Amino acid sequence: MRPRGKPVGVMCRFLDRLAGHFETKVHLVVDGHSAHRSRRVRDWLAAHPDAVELHFLPPYSPELNPDELVNADLKHSLPRQHRARNQAELAAETRRFFRRRQRQPHIVRGYFGGPHVRYVLNENPMSF
Repeated sequence: MRPRGKPVGVMCRFLDRLAGHFETKVHLVVDGHSAHRSRRVRDWLAAHPDAVELHFLPPYSPELNPDELVNADLKHSLPRQHRARNQAELAAETRRFFRRRQRQPHIVRGYFGGPHVRYVLNENPMSF
């Protein structure tokens, strides 16, 4: 038996939490990461067919993935004069960035405004 990978366990816990927050089926757009395609995730989805449905992006399509816009924003927002010297400093800077973004929904909405990622908002009753 293969050991269960950490990303797969994280993905299943995420799906549990996501499904618990909504009364209607959630449609989740994901990339081709192996954790998204694992047997455990497929089994979870089969056991919860009315909770979550995954929609896969085509291979290597960063322009269609709003996560890439978030990553670029994070990269450009990190202090230029003071670079993190270790993993703890980098984690702290990243947390600060995301806390700021939580208070800036207009910027988060902007991640979905580009022509390549606008598909996320089309006919989505839960979009903002």
